[in-house]
Amino acid sequence: MDPFITFFETMPSWQKLAWIFICLSISWLAEAAIPLTKSAISKWRHDGVNLLFLCTSIVINLLFGIATVGIFFWAKTHHFGLLYHISIPLWAKLLVSVMMLDFIAQWLAHFLLHRIKWMWKFHLVHHSDILVNASTGTRHHPGDYFIREFFSLITVLLFGIPVAFYLFYRIATVFFTYLTHANIALPSWLDYAISWIFISPNMHKFHHHHQRPWTDTNFGNIFSFWDRLLGTLIYDDPKKIHYGVDVLPDIRSDNAWYQMKVPFDKHIKTDY
Repeated sequence: MDPFITFFETMPSWQKLAWIFICLSISWLAEAAIPLTKSAISKWRHDGVNLLFLCTSIVINLLFGIATVGIFFWAKTHHFGLLYHISIPLWAKLLVSVMMLDFIAQWLAHFLLHRIKWMWKFHLVHHSDILVNASTGTRHHPGDYFIREFFSLITVLLFGIPVAFYLFYRIATVFFTYLTHANIALPSWLDYAISWIFISPNMHKFHHHHQRPWTDTNFGNIFSFWDRLLGTLIYDDPKKIHYGVDVLPDIRSDNAWYQMKVPFDKHIKTDY
């Protein structure tokens, strides 16, 4: 696996950015060809607002990456983390790394974003989108994105995940983020079959329903078995879904300045 490790360890930033826009472009083409729902909302305005949030996430990601270079080096030098102390093949360590990042840095972090009030107010921005499509995957308030990055770092330290494995996971999660948010109509049998192992497009759409209990289900990012094992999975008729959140006005879904202020607005009441 040496070529694999070398490739991801030396991957330049422009290739990571290119991968984001390749996945996003493919999703946009698929949405035009096989849309799940149609809307009168301007796609250009809607997606433009969500891409503003992508810009903030890219900046945080770059700064976070620079700040954590020393942490990866320290963990490697001191053999800190579980994977340095168990004897399993390298491919198995990669699998463990991906699964633990998906569980702790995604499922668990996502679950807590729905359960802790101050976290939920940051995460509200993602859920306030009333036209869920691929660009919604980029719609994270900087506070929300920072929380996820923090959980990623904790996972890296606990398990001693090499930087190459971590970057592979980041590349994989970009693909799944856009796929699961994409406004595409897969054949129902195919979507349902995918949902047994991975998060499928329809499966994730239930998470974006405007009211609980559906809002508090399907927290996974790549693998669906976390939700199956922990009792948070739902699968129903996607035609029943109404996007957005019931505590924010739909009319301000595409108001970027309003959305940035949501976590700090004391007039916005939530159940958490």
